[in-house]
Amino acid sequence: MPEAARANLPGEIVRVHLSVQDSARASELARLLGDLGFWIVGSSDADIVLSDADAHAVRIVAATGSGAKGVLPAGASPRQIDAALRAVAAGLNVQAPPGERFSAIDEHEATSPLTPRELEILMALSDGLSNKAIARRFTISQHTVKFHAESIFRKLGATTRAEAVAKGLRQGLVHL
Repeated sequence: MPEAARANLPGEIVRVHLSVQDSARASELARLLGDLGFWIVGSSDADIVLSDADAHAVRIVAATGSGAKGVLPAGASPRQIDAALRAVAAGLNVQAPPGERFSAIDEHEATSPLTPRELEILMALSDGLSNKAIARRFTISQHTVKFHAESIFRKLGATTRAEAVAKGLRQGLVHL
């Protein structure tokens, strides 16, 4: 099991390296993360790196060097920070709230062409699940799964499930 995925299992601690320029902000985040149960560690021991993107955003990067996995507004709530870090540690991508843009971040990294539900469906497709199995996993109808799959195909310019997964992998939307 990949290190980052193991870090989000019940009872496991997520190790975070802070790379924040403002020392007051770094101290505030370190205290907050400690209160939330994260360990603050050096960069070589981290599961996740939390860094400044600019004055308006904080970038979350999986420590494996696979690029930005999420972006949060600089004023994100403790609950949002907790959820985002745990999601990234589990191998998921975290998107900025709808309508928010962060100019210092590459659009490809900051946003996804897919909705959160479409990303979940794409991940299930990458696991090789049938529409029926996906419907059971997310407690939705098979019709809804088909609707999301068609939307994914259209947004990614794919004509098959395999092509959608391949394009999703290339764009960093899903990981195997």
